[in-house]
Amino acid sequence: MLKGDKVGLRARHEDDIPVLLTELYDDVVNSSRAESGPWRPISPGSKDPRLVVDDNKEQGHVPFSVVELDGGTLIGTATLWGIDNHNRSAHIGLGLLPSSRGKGYGTDVVAVLCHYGFVVRGLRRLQIETLSDNAAMLRSAERNGFVREGVLRSSAWVMGEFLDEVLLGLLVQDWKPGPKG
Repeated sequence: MLKGDKVGLRARHEDDIPVLLTELYDDVVNSSRAESGPWRPISPGSKDPRLVVDDNKEQGHVPFSVVELDGGTLIGTATLWGIDNHNRSAHIGLGLLPSSRGKGYGTDVVAVLCHYGFVVRGLRRLQIETLSDNAAMLRSAERNGFVREGVLRSSAWVMGEFLDEVLLGLLVQDWKPGPKG
């Protein structure tokens, strides 16, 4: 398990799936804002790749379950995706359960993903794309040293309207790891 100050990132367990399905993916508004495509229902037992991890299939996508270090309670998901081993870059994504938002977990998850990307994977650049009104993600990224590199105007169709996305980047030489890594 990768550890931050408050959270741990571990492999997805079978018993995580019903919680993530109910609390993250069945939430139409949240899922529409987090995914790059339209919301669609996921059947129980589905082999949807957002839930079920096939370790042999996706080398460019590393999903984690996020747990509280105190007690091990599941609080969300984190992903390093779009891993490009040639250019040594990847994207970061995360989703916290509604009951876990606003507690500083997002900043810690981004810090742990940076450690994984830069130290474990040897990447040079990490990138985040988020909706321009996602203040929590923007704050978590910027607290970890990410720099706003641009705005993709009206690039995301979300629940009946186009929204801007903010593009943020962090280079390994600009990264300042926390005390644990």
